[in-house]
Amino acid sequence: MTAATTPARTGVQPLDYGRKGSVEIAFLWLFVVGPWAALAAGLWLTWNTSIALDWTQAAIFAFLYLFTSLGVTVGFHRHLTHGSFKAKRWLRIVLVLAGTMALEGGPVRWVADHRRHHQFAEEADDPHSPWRFGHSTAGLARGMAWAHVGWLFARENTNARRFAPDLIADRDVRFFQKHFVAVLLFSLALPTALGGLLTWSWQGAVAGYVWGGLVRIALVHHVTWSVNSVCHVFGERPFRTTDRATNVWWLAIPSQGESWHNLHHADPTCARHGVEPGQLDASARLIWFFEKAGWAWDVRWPKAERLEARRVTSG
Repeated sequence: MTAATTPARTGVQPLDYGRKGSVEIAFLWLFVVGPWAALAAGLWLTWNTSIALDWTQAAIFAFLYLFTSLGVTVGFHRHLTHGSFKAKRWLRIVLVLAGTMALEGGPVRWVADHRRHHQFAEEADDPHSPWRFGHSTAGLARGMAWAHVGWLFARENTNARRFAPDLIADRDVRFFQKHFVAVLLFSLALPTALGGLLTWSWQGAVAGYVWGGLVRIALVHHVTWSVNSVCHVFGERPFRTTDRATNVWWLAIPSQGESWHNLHHADPTCARHGVEPGQLDASARLIWFFEKAGWAWDVRWPKAERLEARRVTSG
């Protein structure tokens, strides 16, 4: 065992616990490479056959993209990981279902990885630092590839007992972690069924599987991973942090506001990441709606004094 995986005598839990098996690694390769093959196939089918990306398929794609990406940003990230707001049980279950349907891993593991990232941001124990291989051009290119997708194939698992004991104790969250494969199948079956039923054709079912299933999953994945890679290298840093987290404006819409990453690292529990005028943050707007409806409370909205205390000044 390495120093990182050996429990300290003080009783502190180790950073890693368990290893990914060969079957899990194979599935990772499938869901990293497969959606790109599906995109190529979908484009070919659209131009050469009756299995096309029409308005029906576009609507299925858009709905499931919003549902699952907001499940990650609002559910997994701002709610489960950072406790930016509290939610009624039914809403918490829906958010965890939506986040799990993004197929970025079960909720317990996702939260454990992200909490570890914040604790060790851009240090040796950060699971996905783009600065892992140094500051040279070659090292940074390699590091960004690692932060974007390479880290997923590391055999060691972040120790959820150390970083997410609250979620291990939550029976609703634990249910989705245990039944991840069932949610995976549902996430692919739903757009397939919708495509078939709405067009009443097998061609519509195939198109739904390709566009609302595989291609949608690919886009959600790469937008999420871009926050790990791009938003720690390029962009603006108006707030002081102990790392290089940045704001990247062109990712704000597809990431539902997650790319205002500099403020997030400056004030991690804040429910709104886009705190400046004009910074679109769909995730924060959804949390606002939940609060107005009485489904969410104790929302940690940004406070002017906290922002000014963290703001970089010209001096």
